[in-house]
Amino acid sequence: MYLTMGNILRTRQVGMLFIDFENQKRMRLNGEATISQEDPLMKEYPEAQFIVHVRAREVFANCPRYIHKMKLVQRSRFVPKNECSTPVPGWKKGEWVGDTLPAKDPAHDKSREVIDR
Repeated sequence: MYLTMGNILRTRQVGMLFIDFENQKRMRLNGEATISQEDPLMKEYPEAQFIVHVRAREVFANCPRYIHKMKLVQRSRFVPKNECSTPVPGWKKGEWVGDTLPAKDPAHDKSREVIDR
């Protein structure tokens, strides 16, 4: 969402929490990030709007005791794939958000499928 990317553009500082639900582990990463719309990696990620690079400053384990054990049953239909266009999530069609989306956002394309879930 733009809130996160806007913060990166402004401060370059990130804090990320990675959670492995299958193995009940988690890790923290703090660092400095940059955003690029011209990165060569763009072609590797269907429908990407930009690439974020993070230079790690600190990486450390984080207490896993409250992680519920889960496993992947099915990938979300909103994960972009080369074979098809990703549907637009229903929330992006709400009146409250329409005028805040970037001009190139797929939600503006009337031919895209809209899914509420």
